[in-house]
Amino acid sequence: KKTLHEIVWDMQSGMPMNRLLQGEVGSGKTVLAILACIVAAESGAQSAILAPTEILAKQHYDSILEVIKNKPDCFRAALLTSSVSASRRREILEQVDLGDVDVLVGTHAILEEQIIFRNLGLCIIDEQHRFGVNQRARLRTKGKHPHVLVMTATPIPRSMAMALYGDLELSILDELPPGRQPVETMVIEKHASIAYDIVRREVEKGNQAYLVYPLIRGSEKMELLDADGMFHQLQTGDLAGLRLGLLHGQMTSDEKERIMDEFSQGKLDVLVCTTIIEVGINIPKATIMVVEHAERFGLSQLHQLRGRVGRGLHPGTCCLVAHKVTGQNAVNRLEIMRASNNGFFIAERDLEIRGPGEFLGVRQSGLPVFMYADIKRHADLLSLARKEAYTIVDDDPGLMKPKHAGLKNAVAVFLKQRYALNEAS
Repeated sequence: KKTLHEIVWDMQSGMPMNRLLQGEVGSGKTVLAILACIVAAESGAQSAILAPTEILAKQHYDSILEVIKNKPDCFRAALLTSSVSASRRREILEQVDLGDVDVLVGTHAILEEQIIFRNLGLCIIDEQHRFGVNQRARLRTKGKHPHVLVMTATPIPRSMAMALYGDLELSILDELPPGRQPVETMVIEKHASIAYDIVRREVEKGNQAYLVYPLIRGSEKMELLDADGMFHQLQTGDLAGLRLGLLHGQMTSDEKERIMDEFSQGKLDVLVCTTIIEVGINIPKATIMVVEHAERFGLSQLHQLRGRVGRGLHPGTCCLVAHKVTGQNAVNRLEIMRASNNGFFIAERDLEIRGPGEFLGVRQSGLPVFMYADIKRHADLLSLARKEAYTIVDDDPGLMKPKHAGLKNAVAVFLKQRYALNEAS
């Protein structure tokens, strides 16, 4: 309720919203996104929800249909991905242009030039770190100063968020829905058969399971288990007699949709997959997650994968199978996962282990390099600097006053040296 109030307040302020919504896995970000779209529609504006994968886009679309199933004519939604047929695509483009679609959900397909909104008032970008700066900017240009809400389930320490996204207001969902139980995490060294025994017991109770592998197919260069090979091996081995499905990124859109539909409808007991199911997948009956070669995954990715289970009435279990743990950092990551379900605590520890330069990657994210400040130790100073920056810009947006001449020159030199931008840019 608090976060919804913040979002609606921004949308009614008369200024374009620019807000980052961080939330624990399963904390309700999708619900808030849908409510924001409804608020926009009530004001006569259209919304766009941009997702990084077809699976996630389809899930958002299905969630919207579930919310509006009793009043489908009051709030009209459409799904646009690369797998949509040409005839349906033309129909969607026409409806969006005429304003007959209130919210368009899709992948990169909605960024194409042919997509013209009649009145785009709200842009929602899910798992925003999966998109580049230019892609996010392209979506904004499809409206006239639209509100922007960017969402992430990858926890970012507050100090890091201020440094990376200082121009965004920050909302944090740090609570899970009532009744949601913590997922028990166990680390298993090499002997995955222990995990498969747990999978079989859960399936016998009527529940479902994920088995995640680091590769789609085997590689001569890396001695790692792969999803395709294990899918065939398990059917006649440890999980013989269970209904298994295979899911990975090289499958066609139709194949992926069919497998996910079968799994969500309970026609499959076990989904053998890659990290394609890392974000956005919501199967309430899935209670067991097995991650093979867990020592090779980062903390945020492991936390995301673990968040796929325990989303229903029954508690979840996450089995991290470690085959070859080398280095203290890998040991620390597994121990942190075993000790805590709190994504923000995990993010803070990840920042300590890897340091800010590696946490999100300087080149990919544009993480600022501070000569004198440390993101972790100087969080209070960063917060103060952010407030001071806003005060200066509010007082003198163009930095035209004589007292700000030195600051303006310093900013210009920095932008030219760092990004090769001139003052006009």
